[in-house]
Amino acid sequence: MLETFEYVNEDFPLLFSILAAFFGAIVGSFLNVCIYRIPAERSIIFPGSTCACGRAIPFYHNIPILSWLFLRGRAKCCGERFSIRYPAIELLTAVLFFWVWSIYPPVVALAGMLFVAFLICATFIDLDHMIIPDRFSIGGMVLGVVLSFLIPSLHQVGGPAVASNIQSGITAMVGALIGAGLIYWIAVLGEIVFRKPAMGEGDVKFVGFIGAFCGWQGAVFAMFGGALVGSIILLPCLLVARLMGKNENKESPEDAEEGPVQFGMQVPFGPMLAAAGLIYFLGFHVYVDAYFADFAAFFFAR
Repeated sequence: MLETFEYVNEDFPLLFSILAAFFGAIVGSFLNVCIYRIPAERSIIFPGSTCACGRAIPFYHNIPILSWLFLRGRAKCCGERFSIRYPAIELLTAVLFFWVWSIYPPVVALAGMLFVAFLICATFIDLDHMIIPDRFSIGGMVLGVVLSFLIPSLHQVGGPAVASNIQSGITAMVGALIGAGLIYWIAVLGEIVFRKPAMGEGDVKFVGFIGAFCGWQGAVFAMFGGALVGSIILLPCLLVARLMGKNENKESPEDAEEGPVQFGMQVPFGPMLAAAGLIYFLGFHVYVDAYFADFAAFFFAR
């Protein structure tokens, strides 16, 4: 049955990619619920979607992306505005699901969709609350290892069935251990140098999760690529904050000292790690893996 589906998918690739995008928009709507409720330790199942005024939102006003456009960003029951972030997350998930389905075989694409969903949830929760819940880091790490045992092609492992399953699972475990271990020691050294916590425990576990899905190469790239992404985004923000700070009246010297520094300190690293892990998974792994292979060949040739 799976082979038949793959043949049909090869004949109508665009159709199934569009269906994946629709599915992504629906999942994105559910991710909005998770992002809002999980940090508050509320059920993500019950009750159903409700407006800020407390009224239940009917299904025909809860259509991903379209409802926000038709209602012009306002709740139908009370006229209250709701954030553009809701349709933005739905659109982002739809685009990423479309992309994943377009570049991977169906089974790997389904696993990749889970990876993407975990990345999105962890990113926005970290942005809102400066935490990455264990269900996305540790839970995602365990899920990545299990899926790697079941789907060897997730790590591009071929060969006999049992041997390839074991090799793929070991690749995931090595990726998780190297990813978590690398960022842990960087955090320890950073704390020694700067005499304050340089990175949270959530980031350590989160890189382990990325390594379980992407292998040790993806974990290493997420760490250093995330730092690069963070620098590109963070430095302009710090510059803007400093320029704005010059035009504000400070009540005390302590306020003046804490302005830009506090702004920088409050930027979570999880979204940067997620962005780098996503870049790796969505195609950049070809170049990263080739680089590490060339580096290893050069090193051992000597």
